[in-house]
Amino acid sequence: QVQLVESGGGLVQAGGSLRLSCAASGSIFSIAVMGWYRQAPGKQRELVAGITRGSSTNYADAGKGRFTISTDNAKNTMYLQMNSLKPEDTAVYYCYAYILPGEYWGQGTQVTVSS
Repeated sequence: QVQLVESGGGLVQAGGSLRLSCAASGSIFSIAVMGWYRQAPGKQRELVAGITRGSSTNYADAGKGRFTISTDNAKNTMYLQMNSLKPEDTAVYYCYAYILPGEYWGQGTQVTVSS
């Protein structure tokens, strides 16, 4: 049993920054991949950034150069630092984890970027 809880979303002006957090609890000794996805109204859920247990990272083009994914293993927490936010970044952001033997999702946190 694994729980993923996102926090840190909110309303921000274009050009501003937010840091999202995802706290993991439960049986999390076998994390293979964690990441952030987002879904805007009427749009498909899409990958934002991912990180492996070896700390290898990857970014979708939309956030590349503006977003940074990281983890604090002592706190069992993953972060997404988002800088230079644009109105098109507005979406619900979801925490994802592949923790053997299954995959898990958080409930999502709303990010709204005003123009």
